[in-house]
Amino acid sequence: MAAKDQQGFTDTEDQFPDIAELSYEQARDELITIVARLESGQVGLEESLGLWQRGEALAAHCSTWLDGAEAKLGKVSSGS
Repeated sequence: MAAKDQQGFTDTEDQFPDIAELSYEQARDELITIVARLESGQVGLEESLGLWQRGEALAAHCSTWLDGAEAKLGKVSSGS
């Protein structure tokens, strides 16, 4: 059973791998799955909040990966 935080919400993080360890593709795929679950309307409020938090963290992780890739491409394009 997932642990509950101070507000009593389930800690969804316990159910998933550490985001920092995920590749861009893994994080993106998990984010797509989370969005589909939330859009289905089949999860309760407590689980929805945990999934939303996880989704926000995954989106930030993907953004960091893309920013890094863009920076690398910029260096290659400029010949540095």
